[in-house]
Amino acid sequence: MHDTYTEILLPFASSPELFERYTNAWGGLRTGMLMEHLDSLAGSISYKHMLGPGVETLGRIRERGFYMVTASVDRLDVLAPLSPVRDIRLSGIVIYTGTSSIEVAVKMEALDESGVEDTLLLGRFAMVCRDAQTHKARPVNPLILGSREETALYSIGEQAKKRRQSSALRSLSRVPPSSTEAEELHSVYLQYAQDNGQSKYERVWMGDTHLEKTMLMFPQERNVHQKVFGGYLMRLAYELGFASASLFTRSHVTFMSLDSISFAKPVPIGSILRLTSQVLHTTPPGEFPGLVHVGVQANVVDVRTGHEQTTNDFRFTWHPDDGAGVVRQVVPKTYQEAMLWLEGKRALEMGNQIRGERNKKPSG
Repeated sequence: MHDTYTEILLPFASSPELFERYTNAWGGLRTGMLMEHLDSLAGSISYKHMLGPGVETLGRIRERGFYMVTASVDRLDVLAPLSPVRDIRLSGIVIYTGTSSIEVAVKMEALDESGVEDTLLLGRFAMVCRDAQTHKARPVNPLILGSREETALYSIGEQAKKRRQSSALRSLSRVPPSSTEAEELHSVYLQYAQDNGQSKYERVWMGDTHLEKTMLMFPQERNVHQKVFGGYLMRLAYELGFASASLFTRSHVTFMSLDSISFAKPVPIGSILRLTSQVLHTTPPGEFPGLVHVGVQANVVDVRTGHEQTTNDFRFTWHPDDGAGVVRQVVPKTYQEAMLWLEGKRALEMGNQIRGERNKKPSG
């Protein structure tokens, strides 16, 4: 396991030129660009696991006989603010291997002048190995554990894979919502969907939060497989999702978590990509912190037929900076939107659970 450890240092504090390339409109760092680096890092680590710690170049995919792709991003959770501007270290390590899959844990840390580290973000990428000729699943190297710490990390990776599998089985695209979820959805309908003018909070139909961005995919954004780099898609989706959350809350928002990403199909160079976003769930009025859950879908458009094929599905969570919570409530109008609303609710509950567990202090 320790042979796969890799890190990248971004000296923002000591390099004004580098900071200028990553700065956002509020004087902080562009989180979407850092996500792009994390995806690239996870890919490099997975190749390092397959080719050995001494590998320096990837070479030709056909000669290697296999390639690695990002299957999903389990989570990316922010633990501390990115400001003030400090040097940033991105690191990662393989923590679990299946038959043809690799689980890569990533970390973002801030380093001050004295070398003290502050963990800013933790997350996990699920990578899969494919045969270069048949494009079918190919076995990966088994992971050798050398310490109790590595055994504990392996257990975390194994549990994460099981949780993803369990979540897929509980997906609302497969099974109906629970009776508790149905009751909560009906309560929202009674309180907000019927426009009786009694609520002091503004109702916003989910369909009215729709934003869209259509782009041509250029070869400058290609990866080693001659497809559009997944990290670039992450950045585009993050920025559109940020716009959705900001317009909905009517304030600047702070990123809390990337709740999931699924990579269904690669995006070809030269294709037309349509990104659409909408607010899927908001915390009840008065609840703190107020959270906004946004879904972004990436579709490749066939210009001859107009047919669209979904390639990626992104889910993000933000909270407004003003500390006033969320006073506008997103409300589903159709059954499909109601299922998205419940999926967003599940994601917020999972995020709160994870943040609660990490914030627990050991007794004694």
